Amino acid sequence: MKKLGVVLAILAIVALVGCGSGTTGGATASGGGGGEAPFKVDLTKLPKVKNEKAFSKAWDDLLIELPASALPSDFSKYTRFTVTAKYYNAAGVEIEQGDSNCMVSMIYDLKGDIRGPANGPGANTPVKEFNVGGFSGLIHKDRGIRITFSQAPQAILFQNNSGSAVAFIELTSIVFHNGNYKSE
Repeated sequence: MKKLGVVLAILAIVALVGCGSGTTGGATASGGGGGEAPFKVDLTKLPKVKNEKAFSKAWDDLLIELPASALPSDFSKYTRFTVTAKYYNAAGVEIEQGDSNCMVSMIYDLKGDIRGPANGPGANTPVKEFNVGGFSGLIHKDRGIRITFSQAPQAILFQNNSGSAVAFIELTSIVFHNGNYKSE
């Protein structure tokens, strides 16, 4: 019985040491951090961050091109992606963050299918997230969503959800990171 207790104690110590050894770059393994510092996109380098005209229908588009000059030079250094936005009704009054306001897709090639499959990511749209800003969404939270980039994205596409009062969407941040990002 004592041998079993010693074995369990050793396993517990090994487990604790193993967890601690996963820290790199000042971020903890539990946060999925480490590696390259977060890259926050300078929104002033983007051609637009908000639609100028109110959406006229559900699933209307706000296509935001991402020029290479605004993006990290090496996407292989990043495994997570965070996007935040604000929403406004037709009168320009900000709508409280919540589920069913909008969705966002990342687009690799603007000459390809920019909408992708109806309910999930596709070859040209490796990110398709619903409930941006809402309780059920993940992409707007500090941890963001996991992604393995196969190339640099050329754009992101916001769409207002069916039945929502969202008339305007304003991009407020894009961050490429490794789980070690904390919003201000």
